[in-house]
Amino acid sequence: MSTSTPTAPRRVLAPLSGLLLGMFVSMIASTVVSTSLPVIIHELEGDQGAFTWVVTATLLTTAISTPIWGKLADLVNRKALYQIALVIFVLATAAAGFAQDPGTLIAFRAVQGLGAGGLAALSQVLMADIISPRERGRYMGLFGAVMAVATVGGPLLGGVITDAFGWRWNFFVSLPIAVAALIMVQRTLPHSSVSSRRPKIDYLGIVLLSTAVSLLLIWVTSAGSSFDWWGTETILMVGGALVAAVLFVVVELRTSEPLVPLTLFRDRTFTLAVVASIATGIAMFGASVFLGQYMQMARGATPTEAGLMTIPMIAGLLLSSVGVGALITRFGHWKPYLVVGSILLTAGATLLSTIHYDTDFFLVSVYMFLLGAGVGMTMQNLVLAVQNTAKPSEIGVASSGVTFFRSLGGTVGVSLMGAALATRVTDLFGGAQEKIVAVLTALGPEGATWAKQLASGALPRVATMPESLRVIVEDIYAQGISSAFLIAVPFGVISILAVIFLPNRSLSTMTTSERRQASEADLATVSVPAGMDAVTATGTVPVVDPDARADETASEARR
Repeated sequence: MSTSTPTAPRRVLAPLSGLLLGMFVSMIASTVVSTSLPVIIHELEGDQGAFTWVVTATLLTTAISTPIWGKLADLVNRKALYQIALVIFVLATAAAGFAQDPGTLIAFRAVQGLGAGGLAALSQVLMADIISPRERGRYMGLFGAVMAVATVGGPLLGGVITDAFGWRWNFFVSLPIAVAALIMVQRTLPHSSVSSRRPKIDYLGIVLLSTAVSLLLIWVTSAGSSFDWWGTETILMVGGALVAAVLFVVVELRTSEPLVPLTLFRDRTFTLAVVASIATGIAMFGASVFLGQYMQMARGATPTEAGLMTIPMIAGLLLSSVGVGALITRFGHWKPYLVVGSILLTAGATLLSTIHYDTDFFLVSVYMFLLGAGVGMTMQNLVLAVQNTAKPSEIGVASSGVTFFRSLGGTVGVSLMGAALATRVTDLFGGAQEKIVAVLTALGPEGATWAKQLASGALPRVATMPESLRVIVEDIYAQGISSAFLIAVPFGVISILAVIFLPNRSLSTMTTSERRQASEADLATVSVPAGMDAVTATGTVPVVDPDARADETASEARR
């Protein structure tokens, strides 16, 4: 088999279609509720903290479970794992549709994240099994296109369903697509080779990682509202997170099958890609969460209108991911696009931190387009760079490692942005108290109703407010959301530096399976001479020179 020939599209597209449909299910199930979240939280009587945790719970369990799925991918059948992840994700999504309070919704969203972690990690690993890094750019563009279609179609579909049938149907719409995805994966995806190693799960590492990340996120989300930034709770939570993190490192260094092999960080490509992926996660998840909220809370849009208004960001993501993927496959160069992408991502986040409720929507669209283009250029190609240099036996943990830190960055980023938004909104409401009271008084009996809703702490339905009150509330939420985007800017600058120093290695033309076979063939070729050279001498064997032996015989005859 020639390893230099481009992968036959027909041979690749059949199994790839199952992965694409699986990704579409996971994306549509997540994005279909994005524009309806303000409505959902309002009807379940949740506050800004509940709004943030509905998103953060999914991101948290996605981040924690991603390296677990990646580790399992190196040990057991990947196809079966992918199907299990898909079933977990869809069942949890459907169950969330029956939630009666924010706590139940958050719990089901957390289970949903367990499946999402598997779909995110395993789709990259399975694709590496059938497509070489050089050819992968073109097909990663397809993943970007599916992601863009789901991200555009999801909010639009969710808005229409919410306005026409109620928000609960958003959680049921992905079920028929999931059944189709399972059938497609079963029929088209080839069985992956199973490692000869006995599966050994690092349970202690899982517990310590979950503890460290959970404590940190609970502290970030609750500090300043439920308790003071500096106090006993902060000492316990931050101290506990640090202790758990240190113990996690110790365990990973000592166990034979670590959850996250710390030896991966010896590779400069992996380490810098991880740093850059954190900023990508913050920008991607932060934008998807808070732009929808900005459209509804700061511009008075309905869920359907909010979905339409975020199209510029998705257009940037779609065009950049598909276009750059094709260019990488054609010319083999990947680093320039990552550099440009990280710059666009940082520029988009910086510009979005300046928006107000009355900012010209054309400018907001340009800012969203830049952010989307930056995410499209960096997200998949950081994984590509890591897979290109990772050992075939570690392709699962290496791929999931980048995805894990991207999810972790998004989780921490959304928590920080949500905490900053909640704090800023509270301060602004306090500063505008006199103006709000005057407006409510002028509204008469209707003002008392709105005063009660604002005092409850639940997210208000801005679109239904009287004009005089709506302008004040829109201005407050616009300032809060713009300050939240400011948090992503320093991480974007760090990502630019990380991408600049990434080693610019040529893309391999071999799939992971071919690389594994080649490495085994190379080992077999060198094993005999290498083994002989390595054998330690056990004694001296005398070697007799034939001429010397003849002289010795003649001398004995003369005697």
